Amino acid sequence: MRVFILCTGRSGSLAIIKACNHITNYTSGHESLAKEFGPSRLSYPDNHIEADNRLTWFLARMEKKFGDDPIYIHLKRNKEDTINSLNRRWHSRSNITRAYAEGILKTPREKLNNEQRLKICEDYYNTVNDRIEVFLKNKTKKMIINIENISEDFIQFWKFIEAKGDHKKALKEFTQSHNKSKKRPGKSTPYELKLFLLRIWRKFSK
Repeated sequence: MRVFILCTGRSGSLAIIKACNHITNYTSGHESLAKEFGPSRLSYPDNHIEADNRLTWFLARMEKKFGDDPIYIHLKRNKEDTINSLNRRWHSRSNITRAYAEGILKTPREKLNNEQRLKICEDYYNTVNDRIEVFLKNKTKKMIINIENISEDFIQFWKFIEAKGDHKKALKEFTQSHNKSKKRPGKSTPYELKLFLLRIWRKFSK
């Protein structure tokens, strides 16, 4: 049995996998195949729990490959807290909202003011959760985990997937900080300056 934890990111997915590491009848991973592509992207073993926010962009492929066989978990976090956390991650090259803004919405980060960045984070949040909800409509083995209610919801999750192991040690993982967002200054990084100059060069070299 495979278990897929679908989420926006910045919602406690790493903490859940840290807790799942105390489960003995499943392996578990956090974004363990995120750099793979083609058939390898979804080559998760049986009896495995995977949390990866980027899986929401492969839902059609997951439907074709796995269908209704796995257990699907929709991991949620308070909307405002998630958006604010996403908004603190624009400095990261591999940040998902940055990719969403520049790749999907075709709006480079340096053209956005603070209010616009926050709105894009909200748009990303809504888009991803809508995709998950539609995908899960016809699934029979599913549940919602709210990170704000993690102590109770994780116990239900433990029972739902028939986990074995040390659930007390698992619950302790949620008392620790995992992958915490750090407030970064609004100044451009050398990478962003290089990217900006590259875009200017491409514009005037046509």
